[in-house]
Amino acid sequence: MPELPEVEVTRLSFASAIAGAAVCAVRLGKPLRWPLGLDEKRLVGARVGDAARRGKYLWLPLQSVTIRGGLLMHLGMSGSLNFANNTASPGPHDHFDLQTDRGLLRLTDPRRFGAVIWSPALDAEPAAGLLGGLGLEPFDPRFNGAHLHAGLSGRRVAVKQALLAGDIVVGAGNIYACEALYRAGIDPRLPAGRLSRPRADKLVAAVRGVLAQALEAGGTTLRDFKNAHGVAGSFQMQADVYGREGLPCRVCASKIRRIVQGQRATYFCPTCQKR
Repeated sequence: MPELPEVEVTRLSFASAIAGAAVCAVRLGKPLRWPLGLDEKRLVGARVGDAARRGKYLWLPLQSVTIRGGLLMHLGMSGSLNFANNTASPGPHDHFDLQTDRGLLRLTDPRRFGAVIWSPALDAEPAAGLLGGLGLEPFDPRFNGAHLHAGLSGRRVAVKQALLAGDIVVGAGNIYACEALYRAGIDPRLPAGRLSRPRADKLVAAVRGVLAQALEAGGTTLRDFKNAHGVAGSFQMQADVYGREGLPCRVCASKIRRIVQGQRATYFCPTCQKR
């Protein structure tokens, strides 16, 4: 599933090119998770604003003399956006096309768990309802050890699962949560409420460090993720624990273990990471 780094890499790969473009046509393919919520013909003639991101959602502002709002996009489990001047005819997994005078923005999603939804504003429904429960952005100055420690207080769930919940901080998806916990030396099975304040400080720094490294690497490509220009990410080549079951830890040479938490694979070093 595309996580925060992949969504941000996608945004950066097309945002400047599409800003200011005029919408010439819109094509809808097979239904996605939710309906568009607007007659697509009303988007024609609108100007595209500056693409933004909140969590794993992309926001593409659109404005004309008759409409003002934007498209809230989610890549789901297997979706990707492509932006190009010359694009082939839509295939069976191409479910949304936004044709502009600067190129075609196309959502491809084999599993159709993605979404493109019209909303009058980010603080209006339906966007407000979808974004309202999200935690802080990982590079927000307010995301610090005190915030994380307070958010985890009283939670009995494992610390890795608490990170994945997304209500304290967004962006620490499965791969990145594994890597951040490794860097912070924290066993992923530790009950969240037992994480001390000093270890919370270390985990905040680790989350930021891992996500910054992933952004620099263009995200993670395990199967089919590519940015809007078709370029794959390379963070998977730099991972310390994720996908390395049975291989030696790069620090202590202990074998990396794999367990399942909340139906998600967790990788960790049993020696370097302490409860």
